[in-house]
Amino acid sequence: MAAPKTLAEVLEALPEEERIILTLSYLRGMTAGQIASLLHVPEKSVEAVIASGKARLTAELGL
Repeated sequence: MAAPKTLAEVLEALPEEERIILTLSYLRGMTAGQIASLLHVPEKSVEAVIASGKARLTAELGL
């Protein structure tokens, strides 16, 4: 049986944009609006990445 994945391992496996958005949101505490402004992307896109990323992290970490 494989060892459980760490958060760092799961984040490293994500596409760069998704990893950046999730890091800014969850580890830096930025809002979707702040992230959208910083990255020059629509806020709805950031919100969608956060929602799908949260689901992916939860599944990958077995939470």
